[in-house]
Amino acid sequence: MTTLTIDRDRSVLLIETDEILAQYVSLDLEESGYHPVVATNSTAGLHKAIELKPALIVIDRMLAGESGLSLCSHLRKMGNNMPILLLMARDQIDDRVACLESGADDYFLKPYRSDEFLKLVRFYLQPTTAEKDQLRFGNLILEFASRRVLCHGRSIELTMKEFELLRFLMEHPREVLSREQILENVWGYDFLGESNVIEVYIRYLRLKIERDGEKRLIQTVRGIGYVLRET
Repeated sequence: MTTLTIDRDRSVLLIETDEILAQYVSLDLEESGYHPVVATNSTAGLHKAIELKPALIVIDRMLAGESGLSLCSHLRKMGNNMPILLLMARDQIDDRVACLESGADDYFLKPYRSDEFLKLVRFYLQPTTAEKDQLRFGNLILEFASRRVLCHGRSIELTMKEFELLRFLMEHPREVLSREQILENVWGYDFLGESNVIEVYIRYLRLKIERDGEKRLIQTVRGIGYVLRET
């Protein structure tokens, strides 16, 4: 049996129960130069994500056996840091919040529209371009090319949204940033009402970059937002 070689930098794992939709999406991805791999349920999707380590994962929120949200959370808890997009049928505030709190980087609203979907895929898979090679704050170093963080010399793997959140904080050191500023610049969404999405991701970052005995770098400014500064 011949083993198919896949370029992981352009590989996209699509976890989709609807076979017709999966065919449309796969064909569009292939014609755009990507390498789609399809899983039709959450169990198969989990196995393929672990085995292939694709550059991008696209998950339908409605899956048989396990919801797309649960699968996304499961992947994040296992330490998978690749970008994850959720396909969703609704665009209510609670749906957006649930999407981001599950660990997804973004969502695409059905019905499927190839041009808009591929634009989103290109955004997450395009090479990072930046005027600087890295940002520094004390013992914290953020590298653009490798999309990794060094803290006290140790390497830390971040998801794309964790990376973008830390990047925004490091681009504005010692400046108090409101929740609205963070949402607009990191997620680009206009959230209405209460949401703890930012708090969830700040907690993720703190767990990764602030070990026991180390100084707290991400400070909470009660009633306003957050600031990156020394204690």
